Amino acid sequence: MLERTQRTRNGRRPTLATIAQSAGVSIATVSKVVNGRDDVAADTRALVEDLLRRHDYAPPSARRPQPPSRVVQFFVHGELRAYSTQVIEGVLGGADEAEVSVAVGRLADDLSQGPSANSWARGLAALGREGVIVVTGELTAEHVDALGQAGLPLVVIDPLNLPRREVTSVGSTNFTGGMTATQHLLQLGHREIVYVGGPGSSSCNRAREHGFRAAMEAAGLQVAPEAAMDTENFAYEPGRRAGERVLDRARRPTAVVAGCDSIALGVMEAARVRGLRVPDDLSVVGFDDTELAEVSTPPLTTIRQPLREMGRVALKTVLRMAAGEQLDSHHVELATELVVRATTAPPPA
Repeated sequence: MLERTQRTRNGRRPTLATIAQSAGVSIATVSKVVNGRDDVAADTRALVEDLLRRHDYAPPSARRPQPPSRVVQFFVHGELRAYSTQVIEGVLGGADEAEVSVAVGRLADDLSQGPSANSWARGLAALGREGVIVVTGELTAEHVDALGQAGLPLVVIDPLNLPRREVTSVGSTNFTGGMTATQHLLQLGHREIVYVGGPGSSSCNRAREHGFRAAMEAAGLQVAPEAAMDTENFAYEPGRRAGERVLDRARRPTAVVAGCDSIALGVMEAARVRGLRVPDDLSVVGFDDTELAEVSTPPLTTIRQPLREMGRVALKTVLRMAAGEQLDSHHVELATELVVRATTAPPPA
């Protein structure tokens, strides 16, 4: 009886004839076993199947090169955080439904330090990418144009800044979310409310701040310049530093609307260090509703963005564009909603 090692020594793949000779049966019998026919005696079938395994036999159809799978390029800007992780889960879920693959990469902070825009886009096209999705990234106009010239559709999720108005984007109702968060605090009786957001250049951050201002003004409250503060990015440490500045003011606010959950947690830490209790002394509302909101102490009241659905919609949209379909709108906004937990309460007496 031939062993699998013999195929390795002579360098030849086993054939049906090889298996048939080893088993002492006809080639037709081996073929029936390979194709799942039931008109073969049980003991003969067991012998042939054992030899097929020993020889590591693969039918010719399985040896032919398979066509390459369709691949969408997904770029994350900056570090992977709870926000981007949930978006990636949505993109992967959409990819499973569409039976495509996703290649994940990191977008550089300064694209001018890397290859030229045209080289970058041509490289992606040479890899056979169907399209490109960028989350919270800031592409230059040259990179957007280069992708178009390379025939690669682009979808941006929660863009920091769109270099072209016609760039397709997926986001949420950021203005409504900022307004809803502020209205919640106003209904609890707060009047000294500040907004601590992300980068000033971020379009989603500006929309959330405008929602905050709209709610305050609708309540007849003047919004002082210092009532809104930007940070360098949507992260915990900038939120903590901003919280220190806000809470050290002579006229300390009773509530904070944060531009994201991580910033909210940073503000809460600044409050804890100063002996302030949340929500007894300070109410805090986040934005995103990542896993951080549920596991924080106390659990964070926040504005929920449908992050996974945003990723899923972005994946489907870029595939529609790759197929040449016309979109009803270049900008999709999914609804936000308030999730009340334990970081908001009426202001201290």
